[in-house]
Amino acid sequence: MQEKTSISIEELKNMVQLGAQRLNEKAEQVNALNVFPVPDGDTGTNMSLSFNSGADRVATSPNESISQLANNLAKGLLMGARGNSGVILSQLFRGFAKSLEGKEVLTASELAQAFQAGVDTAYKAVMKPVEGTILTVSRISAKKALKKSEETNDCLEVLSSLLKGARAALAQTPDLLPVLKEVGVVDSGGQGLVYIYEGFYEALTGVKPSPAPVSVNVDLSSVAHHDIANVSTGDIKYGYCTEIMVQIGEGETVVEKFDETSFRNYLNDLGDSLLVVNDDEIIKVHVHTEHPGQVLNYGQRFGSLVKVKVDNMRLQNDDFIKRDSSAEIVEKAKSKQPYAIIAVSTGEGLNNLFKSVGVTHIISGGQTMNPSTEVIVKEIEKANAEKVIILPNNKNIFMAAHQAAEVAEAEVAVVETKSLTAGLSAMIAFNPDADLESNVADMTDSLKDIVNGQITRAIRSTTIDGVEINENDYMGIVDGKIKISVPDLADCLTQTIDKMVTIDSEIVTIITGEDVKEEVNDQIMKDISIRYPDLELDIYPGDQPVYHYLISVE
Repeated sequence: MQEKTSISIEELKNMVQLGAQRLNEKAEQVNALNVFPVPDGDTGTNMSLSFNSGADRVATSPNESISQLANNLAKGLLMGARGNSGVILSQLFRGFAKSLEGKEVLTASELAQAFQAGVDTAYKAVMKPVEGTILTVSRISAKKALKKSEETNDCLEVLSSLLKGARAALAQTPDLLPVLKEVGVVDSGGQGLVYIYEGFYEALTGVKPSPAPVSVNVDLSSVAHHDIANVSTGDIKYGYCTEIMVQIGEGETVVEKFDETSFRNYLNDLGDSLLVVNDDEIIKVHVHTEHPGQVLNYGQRFGSLVKVKVDNMRLQNDDFIKRDSSAEIVEKAKSKQPYAIIAVSTGEGLNNLFKSVGVTHIISGGQTMNPSTEVIVKEIEKANAEKVIILPNNKNIFMAAHQAAEVAEAEVAVVETKSLTAGLSAMIAFNPDADLESNVADMTDSLKDIVNGQITRAIRSTTIDGVEINENDYMGIVDGKIKISVPDLADCLTQTIDKMVTIDSEIVTIITGEDVKEEVNDQIMKDISIRYPDLELDIYPGDQPVYHYLISVE
């Protein structure tokens, strides 16, 4: 094979993409190597999704130099890192990227030094490094690559040495970590890294490396069903796998300036398996603890919580013994949709309206029946999407929606729609090709020019905001405030619309509820058409309870 003295931007990009592809293909095999099914019991899935995040950023961002491409990979990996294995992987390529700052092309020596820099960064991130893991595989392979770079200027030979060193180190992991030998497997994270390096090698040489064994003395199919079932829940000292991401210096809870050493020391006293990653803007933490709340509270002292994930490892362990989840999780990861829109709605007609404008999932609920955080989280999981937008459509659901967004694994945002009609209006601004932040901004901004109204019946007599209300009156509510209270339904609807319409209004949308009789509704709509001849009038059956009419004016 002809000597290759440098690697171009396009070649490195292909290495990243093929590394991601190889790991995706082998994720289920890596999952099956887990000794413990928790806390990072799906190492293959976690590593695959983490590396995919980096590969996606490389594919969609400008890459004008080797340095910029490596930084895009590192940033994508950091933001998408999942679990212990994913965070360590992100650090390997964070160090890799820092070593390549200012580089236009990549020589054999620089390639080897970059892998070594990644190892140095990853070891610093781990409070108590354990040998016989992905760290060992990365360290020994980088050492082999460095040695080869002292003998040759050929990038292909350096990469070949890296891969050979990784495979040799992987085979040694059971001798370094007794639990691996007991179960009869090599380290799962180390195996995932080998698959990435195999993708790198194939991309640069065009030759697919011959397969290497992934287990020591047992068939992989037996591992998840037999050996792991013998792992007792009592063996888990710290029961909660806790991950947080903190935006340094932002938010109203900041009371301390971030110091990485003291930060690590404090969290280290709360548990084990601690990983702390800091890129001057974001702190990413992974720790096993009995007190996840203390981790969250401590993180808030330095900035706002961007992401929170807490898993009960003891429950996960019990659940894993009952079922083999590896194939299911990998299949879900493969079939992830780019976007899901979850709307809280009630009434068949309204549900159909939401689906017609692009909502993918409906949670039944609303006034008097607000869904819980747990219900929303389960719907997010069911959606199986990379990005999720929640439309609560009721201010009483805002807090539950935000809490669900914080604990969900997907990238989730809430558009604070206060009514069902506001939710429908927000969907008009949704762009499936835009990023999550842009969509939330555009959908929220679209609500500024819309007035929302509801017609419902009073259940008791009272006076609110100067409006005298009699029991069984029909009330007209405009943007959350009661404006009208009269005994006649048609009169209430007309007066409410009068309160909503301005000289700039163009469209009135009316959604009819389940309690409105068809013949009464037909007459009311005729009267409104005559009353507002210059406005476009759209009428839809919503079948919603509680509200006789939902109205929006824009």
